Amino acid sequence: MRFTKLTKPGSVFLAGLASLFTMPAVHAEYALNMTESVTPIGRQLYGLHMLVFWICVGIGVVVFGAMAWSIIYHRKSKGAQPANFHESTTVEIIWTIVPLLILIGIAIPATGTLIDLEDAKTDAEITVQVTGIQWKWKYTYVDEDISFVSNLAQSSRDVMKDPIGNENYLLEVDEPLVLPVNKKVRFLFHSDDVIHAWWVPELAVKQDSIPGFINDSWALIEEPGTYRGQCAELCGKDHGFMPIVVEAVSEAEYEQWLVSKKEEAAAAASAAEQEWSMQDLVARGEEVYKANCSACHGVTGAGIPGAFPAMTGSAIINDPDPSAHIDIVVNGKAGTAMASYKGQLNDVDIAAVLTYERNALGNSVGDTIQPVAIKNAR
Repeated sequence: MRFTKLTKPGSVFLAGLASLFTMPAVHAEYALNMTESVTPIGRQLYGLHMLVFWICVGIGVVVFGAMAWSIIYHRKSKGAQPANFHESTTVEIIWTIVPLLILIGIAIPATGTLIDLEDAKTDAEITVQVTGIQWKWKYTYVDEDISFVSNLAQSSRDVMKDPIGNENYLLEVDEPLVLPVNKKVRFLFHSDDVIHAWWVPELAVKQDSIPGFINDSWALIEEPGTYRGQCAELCGKDHGFMPIVVEAVSEAEYEQWLVSKKEEAAAAASAAEQEWSMQDLVARGEEVYKANCSACHGVTGAGIPGAFPAMTGSAIINDPDPSAHIDIVVNGKAGTAMASYKGQLNDVDIAAVLTYERNALGNSVGDTIQPVAIKNAR
């Protein structure tokens, strides 16, 4: 390969400029205003925003218009002479009364909107607890005994090296939050580790999830559709990989979904009582590992030196006695980034990922961890 040395002044800059115009174009969505919402409170917020915006525009026109008029018609070249006075009671009254009236005009609708925004409990028909976890979301339907974890979809993980052209890259999940339209939903926000923020612009919901605290918000979605958001609080190395997807469906579709989730939970409970083969556990464990463990320990199990230990060759994983391996996955490890998975994964998934770690990623212990062992360790 032959290289040409650039010696003329500015040649490096010109070469960079040329590459800018010849490289493939990458376009991102952008907007110059707030996202218009599909909820009543969102439209109320948008209306308040536009009211204040146009008031500010009016103030700007008056103030800068007066400045421009004064500069043009009272300039020295036209012989203008500065006024010579010490104070004006009339002017002081005017510039006190007018801003006061403007602030009152803004405060009245703003107070009503803020009161409505904070009133999440009144007439709420569905309550969903949203728990932020590094780096995923857990949703619990408080009145339905349904709970699941929502991870970044594998489709986004698979194309991280070449994401161009991938629809909804980093904005797709394996388990969306499903809600019915025309029902007031109360959200309870909490975190298991650090501060996260659940943000879905089209629902006009943006609330911090803080360890040790419960924050709430609400939404009443009026239009069926898919609404996407992201964590809006810098929460660690994979902050950009914890998207939010809300599927708004009809009430009938929502009821069907509830039935299917309860049947799925019952099937998982039944499966936990069964004896699983090595092949089935490893196959399922690989998917669980990719979704829950690979972010820290790497797809190949190599880990991140100095930060996250390797799976390959791990003393805990390769110990013939699996009790320590089971304990650290089920209960986590205090003082480290190793979270407890007993509240995130069911017995079968934990058994599967343990079996996968012990018989893949460069390890070959040769045993299986059955779901009943996880059930006993909880």
